[in-house]
Amino acid sequence: MTVRVALVDDQVMFRAGIAMVLDSQPDLEVVGQAGDGDEVLALVTDVAPDVVVMDVRMARIDGVTATARLQEALGARAPRVLVLTTFDLDEAAVAAIEAGASGFVLKDSRPELLLAAVRTVADGSQVVTARATRSLLERFRTSRSSPGREYDDLTPRERDILLRAAGGLSNAEIAAVEHLSELTVKTHVSRILAKLGLRNRVQLVVYAYEHGIL
Repeated sequence: MTVRVALVDDQVMFRAGIAMVLDSQPDLEVVGQAGDGDEVLALVTDVAPDVVVMDVRMARIDGVTATARLQEALGARAPRVLVLTTFDLDEAAVAAIEAGASGFVLKDSRPELLLAAVRTVADGSQVVTARATRSLLERFRTSRSSPGREYDDLTPRERDILLRAAGGLSNAEIAAVEHLSELTVKTHVSRILAKLGLRNRVQLVVYAYEHGIL
């Protein structure tokens, strides 16, 4: 299966280089490009990509706002967003994750890392560096609050799996620890995200720390 990718970056030469890297792979195809965040929704509507690779900082509409607009307009039909950033601890990249992006990579990353990130995001997983994860969680260290009523809707099993997932375990690892099939774990995780109103595992980790569950 070929992963359809849209590129959004205001640096034309950089965007062209990324397109060459992606198009060199038999399982990846660049299906559209744009130069600013205000073009993203129209681009996505036109070419229907699986993944949008987008710069977090652009002249008119940045990647954070563009990601939020995609989520608001398309909801569950929105493509995955992989954010490109210059700085490992970029607050804007962290904000993009909170807006619904599936992760971010540095602009100066090796080509093979970018390719792996695109494939990982397309597969439904998240890509966030370890240092960035610490930065993301640090903002909730001193402002924790008790979970809301939505947490009460989780079953005891779902709460256990929430802890495992927020702790960084994969579905396979959770399945081994909890003596469940991977399919059952995947179903539980999907239900947890739905009940808590979260889009992905990164936001699940944020929720767990924000509410003192971890």
